[in-house]
Amino acid sequence: MKSNFEIKYHLFDLRKQKNLTERELSALSGVSKSQISIIEDGNANPTLHTICALSLALNVQPCDLFSIEFL
Repeated sequence: MKSNFEIKYHLFDLRKQKNLTERELSALSGVSKSQISIIEDGNANPTLHTICALSLALNVQPCDLFSIEFL
């Protein structure tokens, strides 16, 4: 079944707004620097646990980390 939507992650923009490096966000969230990089590059679909950890570290709502674009 072909999906009719695409999930866009906004982690890079949010991290930059908070003036954090990948390393600093990793330390705050417990998510590895490599995983953060992969998510920012659009090459991973993070788990709900990862989304929550990142949102807590960035002090944003989990839904702020992504948007859904319908195709």
